[in-house]
Amino acid sequence: MDDTELYRERILRHAGPVITGRFLGFRPSYTREVKVGQPLLVAVFVMATITHALAALILALLRTGGGGARRRFKELKKGPEYLVTPVRLRDDLGQTYEVEMHGQLPQSALHRGDLVQVRTRAQKDPDLPVKLEQVLNLTTLQPLRPRIPTMWSHLGPGLLIQAVLGLTLATVVAVAWIS
Repeated sequence: MDDTELYRERILRHAGPVITGRFLGFRPSYTREVKVGQPLLVAVFVMATITHALAALILALLRTGGGGARRRFKELKKGPEYLVTPVRLRDDLGQTYEVEMHGQLPQSALHRGDLVQVRTRAQKDPDLPVKLEQVLNLTTLQPLRPRIPTMWSHLGPGLLIQAVLGLTLATVVAVAWIS
């Protein structure tokens, strides 16, 4: 056994909903994937495909060429990735805590030694550290909240507009067919 194992710092992972302490720093980051709901994704994709097919038909009739680049269902199903950064804090008793920050904060938001109050929430997987929800930098009195991509930002406004147009078109056709 070498000296580094004898004096290894004990890291507390699961802590209460609020931790107050000194910011020690960020650990190396990695990515994790956001899960995307299949039924909702299928509905949006089908409605957008209706609009895309109609636009392609109109463009073919006008002979102006094909449509723009389009993401496949498999790519959309994968979901966006977000950055996971372990954050270390030390309280007044000298205990070190590690929490996970999902998303990003501005680089200048936290400096080593800043007094912070962190609001956390337990994650679904009990083996993971608690998730950082909000940080209040008590040194600068700046509230901070990390932002992660959502399913809606992953799909993008273009696909969502196409889905709304496709739903409108499908509704008009269904109403005309029933009448």
